[in-house]
Amino acid sequence: MGGSLRVAVLGAPGVGKTAIIRQFLFGDYPERHQPTDGPRLYRPAVLLDGAVYDLSIRDGDGDGNVAGPGLSPGGLEERPDPKDWSLQDTDAFVLVYDICSPDSFDYVKALRQRIAETRPAGAPEAPILVVGNKRDRQRLRFGPRRALATLVRRGWRCGYLECSAKYNWHVLRLFRELLRCALVRARPAHPALRLQGALHPARCSLM
Repeated sequence: MGGSLRVAVLGAPGVGKTAIIRQFLFGDYPERHQPTDGPRLYRPAVLLDGAVYDLSIRDGDGDGNVAGPGLSPGGLEERPDPKDWSLQDTDAFVLVYDICSPDSFDYVKALRQRIAETRPAGAPEAPILVVGNKRDRQRLRFGPRRALATLVRRGWRCGYLECSAKYNWHVLRLFRELLRCALVRARPAHPALRLQGALHPARCSLM
């Protein structure tokens, strides 16, 4: 058994958080956007390099009320109690923005600051991966990829990756990097360096 990892996928409304998660877990993409009605929790088991990892993937910021339990096919999705969604006990963060929306990037910037402020003193620093979604709309992006990647990696000291939930491009890579980071998180390196050092290919699949 490889262990467990609590992951929070956060970002402004409409950036594609749920679409990314559902592509990873179920291989489907909703053509019409439907706002997520409260935070959701997915519990898949993932095989990476021969080891099994139990993931708890949180979808949404968890600020709203949750009304009653619910399940999706396979039992991977449930409605969690908001008390479970403390930023302080999350192992890794995926902060998603829309590459066509500067406001969503500012939202991610504020989220990163909030995470830093709420982390208890002396607690291990949780890796953060900033993800620019909707790469299929490249022509409409608000800023060059290289400049944004440099800002996030050097200025924020976070990992950076772009993906397209619509076409399932780099979605698997996103979660693979988080798992690779979990494997090496005990090494004496900054979380951003651990994330960027995990880019080499690895075998990763759902169970």
